[in-house]
Amino acid sequence: MDDGTARESGADTEDRSADGPGGGAGEKTVGGAGGEPGDGSAGGTGCEAAEPSVGRNGPEAAGRAGGGTQADGQAEAKRSRRARSARSARSARRARRARRALLVTALLLLLPLLAAETALRVNYTGTPAPGTRTRHRDALWLGHAWVDGRKTGADVTALAQRLRDTGIRDLYVHAGPLEHDGTLPRSAYPRARWLTAALHDAAPRVRVQAWLGDKLASEGPVGMRLDRPATRAAVLASTSEILATGFQGVHFDLEPLHSGDRDYLALLDDLRALTRARHAVLSVAAHQIDPLPALHSFWGVTTGHPKWWSQAYFGQVARRVDQIAVMSYDTAQPLQSLYGGYVAQQTSLALEVTPSGTDLLMGLPFYHTDNAGHWASAETVPAAVRGVRLGLSRTDADRARFGVALYVDFAATQGDWSAYQKDWVQR
Repeated sequence: MDDGTARESGADTEDRSADGPGGGAGEKTVGGAGGEPGDGSAGGTGCEAAEPSVGRNGPEAAGRAGGGTQADGQAEAKRSRRARSARSARSARRARRARRALLVTALLLLLPLLAAETALRVNYTGTPAPGTRTRHRDALWLGHAWVDGRKTGADVTALAQRLRDTGIRDLYVHAGPLEHDGTLPRSAYPRARWLTAALHDAAPRVRVQAWLGDKLASEGPVGMRLDRPATRAAVLASTSEILATGFQGVHFDLEPLHSGDRDYLALLDDLRALTRARHAVLSVAAHQIDPLPALHSFWGVTTGHPKWWSQAYFGQVARRVDQIAVMSYDTAQPLQSLYGGYVAQQTSLALEVTPSGTDLLMGLPFYHTDNAGHWASAETVPAAVRGVRLGLSRTDADRARFGVALYVDFAATQGDWSAYQKDWVQR
C-alpha cells in the first residue's frame, strides 16, 4: 500500500508539470502571433492592406504566425499524449491494486480455512485407545411410521432382532412434531401405546423415548416461540400426555436453536422437574460446538444462521438433561479424513463440558443424502466411529456414560449396520 501510494503521488506531479509549463509556452506563442497582424494593418488601402502584410511586414509576421500555430499544435498534441499516458498509468495502477486487494482478501479467507482443514486431517491420525468401544449406551432414531399405524408386530420382532448384540439402549421414536403453540394432537401418535407395550415385550432391556421436535421462530416469523410462557406451558402438558402412553422418556429436537437461548434453558429446567417426578429420561439433540472460537457469532452475523453452539452453552444444556446427543453430521466436509477429524474434535469439545452424570452420545450418519451440507462419500459410519474413538481416547478414554446415536432407521443400509457393528461394537 505504501509503495502504491508513492507511485500515485509521483504520477500526479508529472501530470501537473506536463499541463503547466507546456500550456504556458503555447499561450505565449499564440499571443505573439496575434499581435503582429494588428501592427501591419496600419498602412494603405484595403487592397494594399493585404499585400503589405505579405510585402513589408507580412512575410516575417506570417512566418512567425505560421510557426507559432504549428508549435501550438505540437505542444497540444504532446500534452494530450502525456495526459492519455498518465490516465492509462493510473488505470493500470488501480487495476493492479484491485487485483492485489482481491488476492489479499482471498488469502485472508482461505488461509484460516486451509489451516483448519489441515488441523482436522491431523486430528484424524493416530490409534484409538484400547477399550474405546460401546458402553451399551447407544441410541437409534426411529421414524414416525412406528406410531402412526404403518408398522406391525412383525416389524417390532424384526427390530428387536436387529437390536440384539448391539450397544443400543435407547430408541427415539418420532411422535411429533409439536404444534407451534407447544401442543401435541393425540392424532399424531395413535399407536404409541401399542408400540411401547410391544417393544417392552420384544426388547425389554431397551428404553423407548418419544422424539418431539418443531421448527423455532428464531430465524423467521413462522415457528415455535419459546419466549412465550404459554408455549412453554403447553410443551410441558404435551410431555405429560405422551409419557402417559408408556414412553420411558422424551427426546427434544428443537431447531434452529441459537447459542445462548435462555428461554430454552428455562424450558429444560421445567422439563427436568417434570420428568424426574415421572421417573422418566430427559434427552435432547444438540447442535455442534464451535470448531473455532466464537464461530457461531461470526456465522450468525454473516449468514443469519449461527449453526454452532458455544462450548459454554453446550455445557449449560448438558447440565440440565439426563442425555445429550450431538448431531455430528451435516458438516460440509468433503473427505472422510476431514469429517473424521471434525468428529474427533467435536467429541473432545463435548466431553470437556458434559458432566459425568449425563450420557453423552455422538451422532452417526445412517443416511446417504448428497447436498452442500452433507457429502455421503465423506460422512460415513467408519469415518465417524474412528473420529469418535480418537476423541474419546484423547479426552476421557474411560468415561462410562458415553455412546453413539444412529440417525436414522429408515435410511440405514446393511453397510451402515455392519460398519457400526464391526468398528464400534465388536471387541
